[in-house]
Amino acid sequence: MAKYIGLTIAALVGLGFLSQAQAEELCQGFGPQTPRDISQTAGLNTSSVSIAPSADKLNLCNIHTHTNAEHKGPGFTVFAGDGDHGGYKCNETADLTEAELAEPAGSAFHGVKPGDTIEVHWVHTSCNITPGEGLGSCLSDACANPQLRVEAQVFLVVNDPKALSFLDFDYDGNIVNGLHQAKSLPEGTGTPVTFIGSTTGPSFTQATCSPLQVTWSVNPQCAKLDINSLNAWAEKGNVFKEDHSHGIRQLVTAPELLAPISN
Repeated sequence: MAKYIGLTIAALVGLGFLSQAQAEELCQGFGPQTPRDISQTAGLNTSSVSIAPSADKLNLCNIHTHTNAEHKGPGFTVFAGDGDHGGYKCNETADLTEAELAEPAGSAFHGVKPGDTIEVHWVHTSCNITPGEGLGSCLSDACANPQLRVEAQVFLVVNDPKALSFLDFDYDGNIVNGLHQAKSLPEGTGTPVTFIGSTTGPSFTQATCSPLQVTWSVNPQCAKLDINSLNAWAEKGNVFKEDHSHGIRQLVTAPELLAPISN
């Protein structure tokens, strides 16, 4: 390698001496990043960030979806590729029936079809806000550095009215003990894995990190969700102005960017 020291990183990648992943410079000075493989507990980023209160002690500020799963977990290990539309699929994807894969009557919610995997994020904040569009709804001029918590569930989307309905997990103006709350959160998909991370989405990579610090609670198994309920959610309108599923941020694997998981 010594004789190649004068070459640029790009040239070394081109010659095969470094992989693209090895050549990617990690962002410096940031807290732990997300998404991650929730089955792996190791991490070297020990930035001092406290775990946020439980979701029922915070205000729900936003609900949105990603196609496919951004995280990798025991129930969603099927790699869907690199890029903004990669991520992971539910393990049961190849076992769906013809009926479950049938095209639905409606198409109000875009970017999702039967057989797809989606990861849903219920974002909560310590700010005194009103739920709304995008993550900007989780902040305010009077509360610029809130505690943030995301409850995450990965769903396998099917055309089946007997599957779970997304409308059961909507906000729809629900207030409990003075706090904005989802009508319910998914249960029965394993003990959530809780850890410190960041915001996600395709604009971030291991070289371009998110500055926001987030407590994550990710359920480790998939559940089936009726696509007709997603279309109904979009058709009736929602305060989040969501009518499509978003792209994903590729898995963060550098130990320097991951917090250790204790649970």
